[in-house]
Parts: sequence; C-alpha cells; structure tokens
Amino acid sequence: MILIISFWLSLLPYLAAPQPTAPIPVTVASKDICRIYGSVYLERDPKYKNTAAYTVYLGEEEAFASMVVYRESNKLFADATAVWHITNKKAFADHVLYVTDNRNFADFTVHFTNVRSYAACRP
Repeated sequence: MILIISFWLSLLPYLAAPQPTAPIPVTVASKDICRIYGSVYLERDPKYKNTAAYTVYLGEEEAFASMVVYRESNKLFADATAVWHITNKKAFADHVLYVTDNRNFADFTVHFTNVRSYAACRP
C-alpha cells in the first residue's frame, strides 16, 4: 500500500503541471528622441552597437536633420532639449548613441550647430 501511495505522489507534479499558454503581447512605448539631452557618448565601434539606445547619422545639412544639437562644453548646462555635452567616457554618459555612416540605418539624423538658440528637435 505504501508503495502505491508513493508512486502516485511521485506522479503528482506531472499531472498537475500548468498548461502552456500563448505569450502575452507587450507594448513598448515609442522612443522619444526629444528627451535626449545631458551628457552623450557617441559610440563608433560596431562591436558595441547593441549597447546604444539609438543609431544616429551625423548630417551636414541642417534642413534634413531630425535634431539640431548644440554642443555644450559644461555638463551642468546641458539641461535642455538638443543640448548635449559630448563625453569621452561611456560610464559618464546619460545616453549612448551609435553613429552610423549609412543614413538608412539611423533612427534619426543629427546636425551640430554653433548657436544654442538654434538647438531644436523635429521628430
């Protein structure tokens, strides 16, 4: 009798196993490029492309840029939209962006300006 009970108890986890269900779809909020400001690290090594939040193309024409960025020399003053402090160390960056040479692979295009009041985001 004890042998039969122990046999049924050993099968219990397999009999009460939950049935597989369909995966629940997860909605991801769209990324807002206008929230990129502060210290930014521009990654150029393709090995680390997956560690970057966005892929950007640095364009020469302001008219075709999604974001016109002003380079701030002091990190404390890079506190507005499209005002970046370019850092040399990835560990000190608020945002990591991968720079591509192909405009078609970029999430958005960046043009750097010398005038702070021209800094703007055009999503």
